[in-house]
Amino acid sequence: MFRFFNKENKKEIEDPLTKICALLVHAAKIDENFTDKEREIIKKAIIELGANDKIIDDILIEAEEIEKKSNQILSFTKEVKSMDEDSKTKIIEILWNIIYSDNNPDMYENSLMRRLTGLLYLNPKTVGDLKQKVISKLK
Repeated sequence: MFRFFNKENKKEIEDPLTKICALLVHAAKIDENFTDKEREIIKKAIIELGANDKIIDDILIEAEEIEKKSNQILSFTKEVKSMDEDSKTKIIEILWNIIYSDNNPDMYENSLMRRLTGLLYLNPKTVGDLKQKVISKLK
């Protein structure tokens, strides 16, 4: 299982994880249709990243508020940008899972992923390979 944060210290996981969660929420909301399926993907992802499952709903609520008040994704990507390459690719895979959860990605979702590829200094081929990995799981 993928672990990025210490489950024991709530304060330690709250700030960075909430911002990462806000990025995931942003991806889910960008098509103006935030579904229960997307919400469950986000919850599962945040737990995989190390959140204590007892505070996952609090993290998600706070992340939704942060996302609603923000008009840019730079504050969300700051946390991801400082991660190692494996952690970044894990986040990108989670984002593709959110985007393809409705089997109908739109131009705004694809545009977001192109922007994130640049903002996070990721290889476009790696991002494309992760996209294909997610698509192949859906077949």
